[in-house]
Amino acid sequence: MPVYTIETTRFLPSYRHRTYRDDTVAGACRQAVEDKDWRGMTLDRECAGETFVSGIWKGAEASRSTPPVPIPSHFEESIQRRARQFEVLHGLLKMLLADVRAGRPSSDEWIERAASAVARGDAIMADARDPDEPTDNGGAADDVSPAGERP
Repeated sequence: MPVYTIETTRFLPSYRHRTYRDDTVAGACRQAVEDKDWRGMTLDRECAGETFVSGIWKGAEASRSTPPVPIPSHFEESIQRRARQFEVLHGLLKMLLADVRAGRPSSDEWIERAASAVARGDAIMADARDPDEPTDNGGAADDVSPAGERP
């Protein structure tokens, strides 16, 4: 049975309370965001972020000593997964909109890509594997067993 070294990460937010003077709320917020002095900050242990996989290496105690193994997207940081999906959907929407504006039908390839992106978006929203991502038993996550259940 293979052995893997897995690096997991979670972010621990910190916060500070400071007073800023400005004519507008937006101006005070800008000052707060641009303020680089974090002395006196407080770690917010009650609001720690999700735990996600940030690195995988084949072998025991192999971190950074061997080439990394690709991380299944379901185990990546959710916000990064969603940001990548947003980029994909934005690009597809631009292509489909260009077809509509030009008065031409969208190609089957772009429609298929859009359908795939929607299915992946549904998986992301459900915190599930991507539909085309392999499962632990070697099949694709969208493979349906004879009983109609997911593997």
